[in-house]
Parts: sequence; C-alpha cells; structure tokens
Amino acid sequence: MYKKGFDAEKYIEEQSRYILERIAQGNAERLYLEFGGKLVHDKHAMRVLPGFDENAKIKLLQKMKDQAEIIICIYSGDITTNKTRHDFGITYDLEVMRLIDTFRKYDLPINSVVVTRYQDSPAVNMFINKLERRGIKTYKHFFTKGYPTDVDTIVSEEGYGANPFVEVRKPLVVVTGPGGGSGKLATCLSQLYHEYVQGRKARYAKFETFPVWNLGLKHPVNMAYEAATVDLADVNMIDSFHLDAYGETAVNYNRDIEVFPVIKRIIEKITGEESEYKSPTDMGVNRIAFCITDEEACKEASLQEIIRRYLIAECDYKKGRISSDQMERAQLIMKEVGCDVEDRAVVEVAREYAEGKKEEDEKYLNCVGMALELSDGTMITGRSSRRMVAAAACILNAIKKMAGLGDEMLIITPQVLETTQKLKVDTLQYDRTSLNCEEVLMALAISSTVNPSAAMALNKLPLLKGCRAHCTAILSDRDEQTLAALGIDATCDPEYVTTNLYSN
Repeated sequence: MYKKGFDAEKYIEEQSRYILERIAQGNAERLYLEFGGKLVHDKHAMRVLPGFDENAKIKLLQKMKDQAEIIICIYSGDITTNKTRHDFGITYDLEVMRLIDTFRKYDLPINSVVVTRYQDSPAVNMFINKLERRGIKTYKHFFTKGYPTDVDTIVSEEGYGANPFVEVRKPLVVVTGPGGGSGKLATCLSQLYHEYVQGRKARYAKFETFPVWNLGLKHPVNMAYEAATVDLADVNMIDSFHLDAYGETAVNYNRDIEVFPVIKRIIEKITGEESEYKSPTDMGVNRIAFCITDEEACKEASLQEIIRRYLIAECDYKKGRISSDQMERAQLIMKEVGCDVEDRAVVEVAREYAEGKKEEDEKYLNCVGMALELSDGTMITGRSSRRMVAAAACILNAIKKMAGLGDEMLIITPQVLETTQKLKVDTLQYDRTSLNCEEVLMALAISSTVNPSAAMALNKLPLLKGCRAHCTAILSDRDEQTLAALGIDATCDPEYVTTNLYSN
C-alpha cells in the first residue's frame, strides 16, 4: 500500500551472517544473545520500515536452528499485574505460550522458560504449573542480591549463584521475552556466571532492533521507538562511551547507557579479563540501517507511527492504563517531529463523516464513524447502527468497493443478521445488540455459501492488510483483535460508545 523502503531479504542474509561472525569470534564455547524487541510479529518494525518482514528475525534464527536454542524470560510482576501486549490484546503470560507455539512452528528448539524476579503468588505459580504440566521446563530466578552497585556480591554464590543454571547445549542461546523488562539481561549474565564457575568460556551480545545505532538521534525511525516505549520511559541518547572510545557518534537508549558501566564490571568480574566491549553499542549486532533502501519512505512511515502511538496513548489514558505524564510524553514526541493527529488522513475523514451524519438527522446523534484508506488512496466510511458496529460496516463497504459491488447491495442475508442478533441477545444474554466485526464476518461467510456476491466480497478481505483506519469511538477489545487479525492498522478517538461502565 505504501512506498517500500526496506529490503527484507537482504536483512535476513546480512543479519544472520553478522550473528554467525559474532559467534565465531574469540575462543568461547557459547554466545548468549539477548534478543530485545519482538522476535515474531514485529509489527512496529513493519510499520516504520515499509518492506520489513514482521517475522524476519525468527526466519534468520531458522537459518541458524542447528546452532541455536531459545530461553524465554518473563518477569513475575508482569504476570500478577496482567501486563498486556497491545498489538495482540493478550497478557504477557499468554504471549509466552503463543511464542512457544510460534517457535515450534519454525522448528526452533525451546530450552525453557525463566520466571525472573520470582514472587510467590498464586498467579505466578499457576503459570509455572501450566507450563510444566505441558512439558515445558521452567526455572525460577530471583532478584539479584547486591544489584546494581555491589559487584562482588552480584558475582557470587549469594548473587547469580542463587539462581539455578539453565542447562543449555547449543553454541547460540537466544534469550528473549514477551516485552521490555522481562529480565533477559539478568538471565544472560546469570548464565555467564555459571558457565565460568563450571570451567567454560562464554560471551554475551545484544540484539535490539531499535533504536538504530547508526541513524541520527532525532531520525524519525528512532523517534518512533521513543513513542512506542513511553510506558518504559525510554529516551534515545548519544552513546558517550562509543564516542569516547572511537570518536564516532552512535545512538543508544538511556537504560543501556546507564547500566553499561555495571555490565562491563560484572562481565570483567565473571571472566577475570578486561571486557571486549568499550561501549553498549559494541554489544549490539543490529544491521537494520544497512538494509534501508528508501530513507524518505521510512521517515514518512515513522512519522505516521508516532501519530498512531499518540492516539493509542490517549485511549490508554482514558482506560486508566497509563499516567498523564506518559500520555503527555507521547504528545511531546509527536509535536517534536512536527506532526499532528490530522496528518493521519483517516482521522479527519472519520470525524467529518460522523459529524456530518449527526447534522443530517437527529437519529444519528450517537453515531460512531469509521474511515479506512484503501491501497489506492480511496477513503471508505461506515457508521454504527442497530445492526452492527461502525468498524464492521466500514469493512463491508470496503470489500464491496474492491469487489466492484454497488454500495446499496446487501451481501449478507438479512435473516442471517437477525438470527445472529437474536441468538446474541435472547440466548447468550449480551447487553449490546449490535454485531461486532467478527460476528458480521461470520455472517458474511455463511451468506457466501449461497450468495456469489458475498463470496466475491469475502475474497477481498486479505487486501485490507496494511490499510489504515480510524474510528471516532474506542473500539471494543474484540474488534481491536479482529482488525489486527485482518492486518488493519486501526486507531480511535478516546471516547466511549456509551456511558455504561461494565459493557464498555
């Protein structure tokens, strides 16, 4: 839909080659590679680097599967607080299970799951029991005594020694997690400690997709990373250690730069040698910038992502998920790059459409509108009704347009909609009568068995992947998930459909 700016095939080749080179360096038996960001379904990278394969990172690991095994980390606090991965609408504990299934699909060996900073709570213990009873080896790692200042205690039996050693066999151990703060670094260093105690040499490296070290500090791709991590308060900075050591400017983020002196001292204490790394950038293996083919396309895509992140932050604030400081930070980033929400074309179209309907007739006073931009730039709109939500109406209008069907043509048999609503309200006792996106698409699928026009429209659904959309009210969790499954990049205004607290 949008101009390509990244070579995904070159990236897989370049990145896998560089990781293999890092494994081969030195005389260590094993490399622990901390894998930051999303190893699969990296939709953020796909949005800011048009042409990026959202599964590129797992595909490059697949190329090295004979040499690699995977450890998945999850912070126990994220289990107890039900921390959610927003792009899929699932909690981190469920994301761990989804990751395991995905790795297995790519024939990548899962070593184990490590619950970091373990807390003895019912939710955490239930999670561990679920995994172990399904044959997944699970380890408990504890808060590291002495961290971050007392290196002598950290690198001792009281510190890393208090954690059990995760038994590994392959030369490359990928340590990943469902999101930031999962305890990947601590797990890598704990493993490093045990390797040396057992008389084996091992090394550590880091794979973070963003920020991109050899793009500018204020480059939109890097600014989009800040917008994506307002909840973590990540800030891009010049790597002063790299500048001092090599006289070269490199970009990293605050947490890596702040913790580098500690990591360097810990590694030196573990190995008994001077660290091979002179800067946090040295630790990285990121080759993203070398595969950008159209920088202007990536800049534009990144600006759109920054706007998108602000709109999401507004809704998250309304839902009570983030603080006002975090929302204001997202707005500040958007203003810093010179953007406004109206620069996302579908926003103004959706708002004007809904407002126009309200002015047209009093019966539309509570109308919710949605706009969707097709690949050719055509704007499609849809509104809420007693039959269906605005998102469902907009999708139907979009696929009818792509199928060359008239706007007034009914592609879902009215009796199917009526029967579905009756089931939903009378039998299943739902409060809201309007059908959501998933229910409407199911009705369309049923209608397609007897209606050729419905079948034509249904076949156009895959073409919605990559389209942008905006709704004038907060989408339900179910609709968010359905739109995400269709590959639609949807945002919404921070307004609820009704004043009801529970059904919203």
